Amino acid sequence: MVSQAQVRREFRSSRQGLLCLLLLASTLLREAYGIPARVLYQPEPAAASTVLSAQQAHAYAEVLKMRPAAARQWLKGAPSNAGTLLVADCLDITELLVSQDAARYEAVVEAQDHRLSTLEKSSEPGALRAYARAEIRLHQAAAQVVFGHEVQGAWSLRQSYQQMQAVVQRYPQYLPARKTLGMMQFFIGSLPESYRWFLKLLGLPGSVEAGLQNMRLAATQPNDFQLEARLILALLEETYYKKPEAALQLVETLHRQQPDNLLITYLLISQLKKQHRTDAALEAYRSSPSGPDYLPLPYLHHMAADLLLYQGQYAASTRANQQFLQHYRGQHYRKDAAFKLYLAAWLSGDATTAEKYRRQIDASGRTVLEEDNYAQRFFEDKLPLNRILTRARLQIDGGYYRAALTTLNSFQTLQRTPLRDRLEAPYRRARAYQLLGHSDSARLYYARTIALAGNAPYYFAPQSALQLGYLYQLEGQKNTARTYFKKALSYSKHEYKNSTDTKAKLALKEWE
Repeated sequence: MVSQAQVRREFRSSRQGLLCLLLLASTLLREAYGIPARVLYQPEPAAASTVLSAQQAHAYAEVLKMRPAAARQWLKGAPSNAGTLLVADCLDITELLVSQDAARYEAVVEAQDHRLSTLEKSSEPGALRAYARAEIRLHQAAAQVVFGHEVQGAWSLRQSYQQMQAVVQRYPQYLPARKTLGMMQFFIGSLPESYRWFLKLLGLPGSVEAGLQNMRLAATQPNDFQLEARLILALLEETYYKKPEAALQLVETLHRQQPDNLLITYLLISQLKKQHRTDAALEAYRSSPSGPDYLPLPYLHHMAADLLLYQGQYAASTRANQQFLQHYRGQHYRKDAAFKLYLAAWLSGDATTAEKYRRQIDASGRTVLEEDNYAQRFFEDKLPLNRILTRARLQIDGGYYRAALTTLNSFQTLQRTPLRDRLEAPYRRARAYQLLGHSDSARLYYARTIALAGNAPYYFAPQSALQLGYLYQLEGQKNTARTYFKKALSYSKHEYKNSTDTKAKLALKEWE
């Protein structure tokens, strides 16, 4: 018998991967969980009444643009049915997850309970009512998990899964359910085994292959939520299957079509940042839509602070992170922001201010996300960073690869040099060479990093193994690539184990 304490402990452990997805959902706005199982109902086609009305569609478009007042205005004249309840809940959960305002949590959950009760009593026919019921229950699970109510969130997640499962079985042609079904199939199927057992205990197994198939159905055929399906699929393929060009091309096209859409602008900045295009990302940030009509999105300032740090604009980076912390009400990314404030002060030569921000890392925020974990580990290790290696890392992250190699030329290994720095130096060279397209040099320095690392608890060796797997995969050397992906999985403790293991596991699945 599994105790409630064990459920709390395991959900807290597995929450990192789940929370990453839920925080993605705070920008993609909606998800659902489910897999196909034995048929409980005779399949029925999705009727015309299952689509959103024109007013509901307008309201949902405003939700996606993050313009809550405009969305509510459209909902005032919308019919009182499942579509209106669903869009209203999308608006509530978006505002809650984006603001991370704990003071709003109870009111949002209470409104969700009221909507669910209304849907339960409704005799409205068609897939939309059943879909809205499962989606709103999922939104409730998201709110509960993000705000620390893990056991309640686990139960809501299970209910949502079972309900969405029934929607897919009864209405197999209803594409929005395919989208949400597929996303959760993919997510659960891609989790490391150490996390999946708990979700299986809840009756939530998964399948990467089936998930991708379902998402592609929803992304390639017209439906009310096709844009979501396209975005989710593109972002998953960019993150886990190394298809950055397709994801960036999609968000660039959407941004040209909808320059007033704050969600699309956020995704454009995020993609440009991930692809090391700092100048373009900052340009998009500075021209992003803003004003009283838009939902405040403080995380944009945190991203901008990173971009400015890459450029060596330490004062501007500090101002952007301070703006983020001033307006952000959540607990995630606070440690990461304090760490970046530390870096800006330290690299500027302000030791007193740097120490103040170093202490702030430990004093605020949570360690659920990998970025916050990394910052907390830096605080606890008390091992000073190397200024040359830190500058080189920031230059590489910003896309300034040749400048990073020049910076690395001034690094010298001495007898007293810590092991962490001995590993970081060849790893940074490897990253710069890889991103410049110099694969032979990259392989050389990645291999050197692995040879030096042994079982050291740093991410440089497992990341080197993962990148070597990708490099050999591109060259068609499948056996060698497989060896390195398995090696990446073999490291037991490091800062980015969850994401590294997920990527290595998915790469291996491509050959099964």
